[in-house]
Amino acid sequence: MTAATAQPDNLRDQVRKAVIWRSGTQIASQLIAWASTFLVIRILSPSDYGLYAMTGVVLVLLGLLNGYSFANAVIQDRSAGKEQLRQLFGLLIVVNSTLALAQVLTAPLVAAYFHQPQVADLLRVQALIYLTNPFLSLGYAVLAREMDFRKQAQVNMASAVIGALVALAGALGGLGVWTLVAAPLATFASRAFGMVAVARAWMWPSFDFRSARSMATYGGVVMAGQIFWFIQAQADIVIAGRVLSAGELGYYTTALFLAQLFVNKVVPPLNEVAFSAYARIQDDPTAVAQGFLKSVRIVMLLAIPFCLGLAAVSGPAVELMLGPKWLPAAPLVTLLALAMPFMTLHVMFAPATNALGQPNLGTRTSVLGSVLMPIVFVIGVTLDGARGIALAWLVAYPLLTAISAHWSLPAIGLKKRELAAAVLPPVLAGAAMALAVVALDAVLAHYTLWLRLALLVATGGAVYGLWLACFARDRVSEVIGLMRRN
Repeated sequence: MTAATAQPDNLRDQVRKAVIWRSGTQIASQLIAWASTFLVIRILSPSDYGLYAMTGVVLVLLGLLNGYSFANAVIQDRSAGKEQLRQLFGLLIVVNSTLALAQVLTAPLVAAYFHQPQVADLLRVQALIYLTNPFLSLGYAVLAREMDFRKQAQVNMASAVIGALVALAGALGGLGVWTLVAAPLATFASRAFGMVAVARAWMWPSFDFRSARSMATYGGVVMAGQIFWFIQAQADIVIAGRVLSAGELGYYTTALFLAQLFVNKVVPPLNEVAFSAYARIQDDPTAVAQGFLKSVRIVMLLAIPFCLGLAAVSGPAVELMLGPKWLPAAPLVTLLALAMPFMTLHVMFAPATNALGQPNLGTRTSVLGSVLMPIVFVIGVTLDGARGIALAWLVAYPLLTAISAHWSLPAIGLKKRELAAAVLPPVLAGAAMALAVVALDAVLAHYTLWLRLALLVATGGAVYGLWLACFARDRVSEVIGLMRRN
């Protein structure tokens, strides 16, 4: 075997192991977190989740400014050494200390905006999260540069268990909404300490940033895109928080949480692996293009049945998982879940274009989204409250994804028809599955809840698998080949 062939084979094996470790333990940790979350949801009230959602607007915004994009700059720059890591650490400390102070000072203003005084107290305590970010991002950068996602996965698994235990203890102990503050704090703190420890990234920070221009420039462009992404992703809460009651907002945010389980919990770890892999092969455009197509084929093969299946069984699923008091969220879950395949595809473009040194493309798309989404959210909530906001997702995201593809595909080196060919088979199989499940649900309406949902899920899985076996056998073979290292 020549050196030329050995390197791709070695990278392929690294990527495969990274996906297995990162996604495998992600699934395991998410099962733990979901079990805890669903138990906590059954104990807490919709108003608790509405209050937490109000603080989440600030957390998400400032979280986008926490310097994570500077860590990505170090990962993308293969020539970066220890001095750049020390500069990264120092920059992260400065940025996150500033964010913590800013959140404490602005907490009363946010509480006044939402007319909820308790929001100020929640935000002050949540500011402690920023103090963990420098250690978390530094450890992540070191491990990602080495494509060592095994150690990352082990830390994530341990921190998920700690967070789940704290969440259960808080809910059972009667902490109410403070449960939703304590659990993330425990998760972030344990993850930050663990990430630095396993990466052996103990070093003194450097506050001399004179030679950090390239890192700051790349990170700044990515950060700008993230700010516009915040406007796009959080505009619904900002707009609905002043129109809907805390309970109504709780129904909506919980429905959104369920609908986004796949795109928010499964896709991000895969994108982390993809970004590191694309950065390694950024000088081989053909390899990047083919790698992107393969990731789209596999991810959409999993995303479509989850999203369309959840839309089809939202009623019994919500009642069984969350309890009867959450049934008003079920129609919202249906609408939001139908929009999530578009969002899943949309978020897969940025890792490829960022790794190719073109973060401006992701920023441009985020700017568009920051204009489009607030407009449709205002129209939606004015016309039909929470249901109108859910419908806004379904109206706007197909358009946003189409424009994102139009801008990003030339940089990746692909044609629109190639992307369509990658997505079409699971879409057709998922449509057949959803129709079959909806038709069967009408027949099973009087069955016990457990049996009804079990039969619907089994039927949906069987229809989806049979369709693929008959009309898209190559997709099944591709997944099997990946598992067998082919």
